[in-house]
Amino acid sequence: MKKTFDPGRVSSYFQAEWRSLFVVTVSGLLYNLGLLAGPLFEGRLAQCLLDIFGGSKTFTDMVMLAAFYIVTIAGVQLARYIKRFYVRRFANNTNLRMKQALYHNLVHMPRTELEKESVGSMMTRAVSDVEACAEGMRKFTTEVFDTGVALFGYVGMLFYYDWHLAFLCLIFPPFAYGIAEKMKKVVQRTGAVYKESASRLSSATMDQVTNAVTYRVYGCEGERKKAYEEALRDYESAAVRAQVWVGALPPLYHVISMVSVMFIISLGSQNVRSHIWDIGIFTAYLSCYAKLSVKSSKAAKLFNSVQKAEVSWKRIKPLIQSVLGENIVDYIPCQTLRVEKLGVDGVFFDLSFSAEPGQIIGITGPVACGKSMLGKAFLQEREYSGRILFGERELVARGVIGYLGHDPELFSDTVENNVLLGNDDDVWNYLKAVDMDAEVAAMPDGIHTKVGTGGLLLSGGQQQRLALARTLAHRKPVLVLDDPFSALDRETERKVFVNLKKCAKDSIVLLISHRLYLFPELDGVIWMENGCAKAADHHAWMEHSTLYRELYELQVKGGQPE
Repeated sequence: MKKTFDPGRVSSYFQAEWRSLFVVTVSGLLYNLGLLAGPLFEGRLAQCLLDIFGGSKTFTDMVMLAAFYIVTIAGVQLARYIKRFYVRRFANNTNLRMKQALYHNLVHMPRTELEKESVGSMMTRAVSDVEACAEGMRKFTTEVFDTGVALFGYVGMLFYYDWHLAFLCLIFPPFAYGIAEKMKKVVQRTGAVYKESASRLSSATMDQVTNAVTYRVYGCEGERKKAYEEALRDYESAAVRAQVWVGALPPLYHVISMVSVMFIISLGSQNVRSHIWDIGIFTAYLSCYAKLSVKSSKAAKLFNSVQKAEVSWKRIKPLIQSVLGENIVDYIPCQTLRVEKLGVDGVFFDLSFSAEPGQIIGITGPVACGKSMLGKAFLQEREYSGRILFGERELVARGVIGYLGHDPELFSDTVENNVLLGNDDDVWNYLKAVDMDAEVAAMPDGIHTKVGTGGLLLSGGQQQRLALARTLAHRKPVLVLDDPFSALDRETERKVFVNLKKCAKDSIVLLISHRLYLFPELDGVIWMENGCAKAADHHAWMEHSTLYRELYELQVKGGQPE
């Protein structure tokens, strides 16, 4: 996308596709002005048939006129094909741009923001709402010509033949537009309710699929099934209410517009009797107004479609209007990390420490003291007070922090792809670093073995080590590792720790853990307790913190179960 492209402005999508829209404009004008040939030829054919009965013309004249009609309509339909092709191209490209902007923002959005909405709502925004917006823009672009230009052409033709009668005929179509405008709030309200209901149904579906085993084990299937059926009924009801207003109103608009036909039949017949018109002009006039009436009902329908698109646009605009534009650098050299008076969400405060490249800093404390929250502060996923400096600058640039969460997030893919993520590298180096090379070699397909959804086919320890191997394969200047050894036995943990020190010798490692027997080998320890977080070394905490000393001694003596 160009730098001037603003995904939060509808006009930007039209500007980005100006070439397609130029072709649409030319072909649309040719097609819709060419539609006037229909009523003209229909009138001429009717008059020719009457002249044949009167003996003034022959069947050959009718054939020639019909041939010209066919050729003209063929040209008009060719222009229609070109217009529709480029309108669809415009819609597809717009859909793509919206989804690129939306997905880019979702990928870079802090998890705390993502967690404010359900998965179902996000899915609806990412798929349904974008589709509705692109479709609304397509219909608008189409109907500007198929309705707007055609209507002006038909109106001009009516005024050309009889401007007095044209004024009478054009009294009723505006009533249809007025009703469509009055129904705007109803259409938008029912459309918004339908979208929200669709989001709830998507969330309920995800819940059923994700937690099916849990519900079955604890005997909650019946209750959850009732809740799901209730969400389904609510969705069906909302969908019917939304579609009723959109589907039932266009015929009403058409009926209102067609009221003017009685003026044409009454006054037009008088023109024929007075020899002001012939049968051809009367037929052309009636056909022209019938087509105008159909276009009028489509114009009213267009209002409803645009109103539905507005509902979707309001839902997705907050997610696409500020596409993040950070420049992600492939390599950033490690520098000093300094934390000054850091506090996060009132859970802890006044944390200050510094770390140099090659150092490993341990982070520990009692359960629920905020260890993981501290790790996420470095990812900019938690609002914090104080400062986090990387080198001499506030830590805001992406590409600095490598993160391994408490729960490994593995893909339903091979061992190799989970580690390398498409990079051209030797996966065995990283499998050896996490002491998993022998286990992978023994698997049926080696590094090409599928691990299942979320690593389901692996043990807990294997999941952790595979996720750690991926973190090392994409090493950043600062690595935040949240309890990476919790599912490992001490012997394996020792091997992995030794390899970690070698692999991360040019990085700073913040090791969050509740297992303390390796902490004497760390370069510093952050102890979190009672809302406070302080940094010192292992020996200082052994001397000054009774709880830290008790936990360490309990684990060293074997009190920590393996």
